Amino acid sequence: MQSFNVIEMWHTMAPLAKLVNILLAICSVYSLWVIVDRFFSLRSVRRKSIRFVLPLRDLLRARNFEGVMQLSSTQNDNPVARLVHDAFLEYREGTEMARARGAADSDYDPVEAVERVIDRTKEREVADLKRGLGGLASISSAAPFIGLFGTVVGIINAFQAMAATGQGGLGSVSAGIAEALFTTAVGLMVAIPAVMSFNYFSTVIDRYTVDMNGIGSELVSFILREGAAPPPAMAHHSAHPPPVHPSAHPPAPSMHPSHPPMHNPASLPPGYPPGYQPR
Repeated sequence: MQSFNVIEMWHTMAPLAKLVNILLAICSVYSLWVIVDRFFSLRSVRRKSIRFVLPLRDLLRARNFEGVMQLSSTQNDNPVARLVHDAFLEYREGTEMARARGAADSDYDPVEAVERVIDRTKEREVADLKRGLGGLASISSAAPFIGLFGTVVGIINAFQAMAATGQGGLGSVSAGIAEALFTTAVGLMVAIPAVMSFNYFSTVIDRYTVDMNGIGSELVSFILREGAAPPPAMAHHSAHPPPVHPSAHPPAPSMHPSHPPMHNPASLPPGYPPGYQPR
């Protein structure tokens, strides 16, 4: 029984089949690099985020604004910390701008502005977490078809060789068919780890995104609680209402009863006695 020898098969392989196998080898190296990189990166991000969230929860419960800003500035090596820092920075700068312009300027909504910052930061961080997964998905989909293409080309070459030599039988084409099927096997070996790793990393990133959404909701709730009291400018104006001009008040009704109008006696028709007052 002849043993399976990859080196000997490579030497007897057609140039196009060699090109297909080289392409699959490049895809395999890239896929392996993405798998290793994403595995250690996501693991590190998860660990650093947990280390950041635990003190953050206590600071939010204590309503310690400055403590949150300091924590997010010192431990900004994870997406959650960068999200919290950007959100609170927008809130602080926005409220300072609103107080500087005065209470009459109601165009700025701090909650809406913070929600926009949270969404923008979250999209950027999730895109960074998914770095390389697009190529991994392409390899997992295309590698089997690349291997199948090499198989079809190998079978065609085997039958062409059988037709050129004029020899029939399975022995004359078995070597060419084995080379062709080897290309399919290489394609499957590249695709299977890629698709499994892609599904695993997608699940991990989706769970992390849910956690980021929860933290963003907590930030918005914190800002709503902080903004429940009116700003100092609004309280000052509400405590001293503007004076009203006396002309703005309606005239006070008279307390004396109304008397019927006195008519001129000259205006009475003839025949009425003097001093008569018509009703």
